[in-house]
Amino acid sequence: MTALGSHAADTTLLAEVEAALAGTLDAHELAPRLREAMRYAALGGGKRVRPILVLRACEAAGGRRADAMPAAVALEFVHCFSLVHDDLPALDNDDLRRGRPTTHKAHGEALAILAGDGLMSVALEVALDSPRRGAEVARELAAATTGMITGQVYDTLGGFPGSPDAATRLRLIHDHKTGALLRAACRMGAMAGNASDADLAALTEYGRAMGLMFQVVDDILDETQSTEHLGKASGKDRDAGKLTYPGVFGVEESRRHVERLLAESLAAVAPLGEAAAPLADLARNLATRTR
Repeated sequence: MTALGSHAADTTLLAEVEAALAGTLDAHELAPRLREAMRYAALGGGKRVRPILVLRACEAAGGRRADAMPAAVALEFVHCFSLVHDDLPALDNDDLRRGRPTTHKAHGEALAILAGDGLMSVALEVALDSPRRGAEVARELAAATTGMITGQVYDTLGGFPGSPDAATRLRLIHDHKTGALLRAACRMGAMAGNASDADLAALTEYGRAMGLMFQVVDDILDETQSTEHLGKASGKDRDAGKLTYPGVFGVEESRRHVERLLAESLAAVAPLGEAAAPLADLARNLATRTR
């Protein structure tokens, strides 16, 4: 079972997401080799945190899950596109993702690049098809994608504005590279649920705190878990000299960061009451995950 939980409802939700991802790719006219590579990249497992967040945020705002599924699919495609490109030799040069060869190892670099491009373009199409506030959903997705790419530049190439200290640089990387899509997940779900301004603000704050918490936990796991357990190379960020929370603050202080950010995320959605209980459970599970 993934970090999303162990209840039957979680399993059902994951099955719905998997079916929607596969169905969307199958419905598009694509070159056969491109479809195969895109399916490999998008359907290769994973926690599906981002689409689950979209769907749960929609429900917390009083919307119907079906109205948020296009946004959920679109966001997961963008996430998968980012993983495919991040794994390429020109960037992180990873051979393993989700316990199997990365897309460029399985399909070659040229097709991996094109598969990532295809996932990005299909994502925008799908986002625009959202039955509620489709243009806003698509704009949110596009802005978050730009933010994520900005974070990747800071993480890989540097070039920070001004002369920030290590802690500020680290926060700038994580707020963009990981945080942008996780915040967008909550905001896109809220939009698909036609949320009020107050509910959108609450879900945005939840996404901010939970998104940073997610990355801090990732940094801790990269430092403390094995490659076999994680299903991807561990210790690579440290070996590459990249900024991480354990590297800047130490493991124990990083764990205290997780506790504080979890508390902030729970406080953000408390005013939404029982409708936000699945989001609170998700945050708790992600704070204590081991992979």
